[in-house]
Amino acid sequence: MKLLTKVHGLFVAVGTFLRSPVLLVIRLYWGWQFFVTGRAHLQNLGRTTAFFRSLGIPMPHLNAIMAGSTELAGGLLLCAGLFSRFAAFALTVVMCVAFWTGDREALNAIFSNTDKFLGSDTFPFLFASVLVFCFGPGKIALDTLVFREKKA
Repeated sequence: MKLLTKVHGLFVAVGTFLRSPVLLVIRLYWGWQFFVTGRAHLQNLGRTTAFFRSLGIPMPHLNAIMAGSTELAGGLLLCAGLFSRFAAFALTVVMCVAFWTGDREALNAIFSNTDKFLGSDTFPFLFASVLVFCFGPGKIALDTLVFREKKA
């Protein structure tokens, strides 16, 4: 049992050491992907608006601007690790709406056909934003400098 405790302690130490670098990689990669996607939505606003209209989204032009702006700005904030949880929450909401309106078939298959749900283009974006929201940006982030916790 003593050996198992030592091995467990080693895994905890390694996992704790890797937490911030892994969160940094997630934030940089998916933050950039959000930025690129948001920029494309805004640069092709007519096409994005038409797509939103085809999905029956109310006020498609305004919602296309809001979604694209949230993805663009939220992606930049994730990359910087600044206001990370706020950005991750906003992006999570946008991705939930994207699932609900644009890929409801995959969303409805969440339990019956997990491959369809996990294979959706929306899923990795949603997953990354939920990870950052739940676990924070890690120590390698501007949030660490801006929101220093005072020791009691």
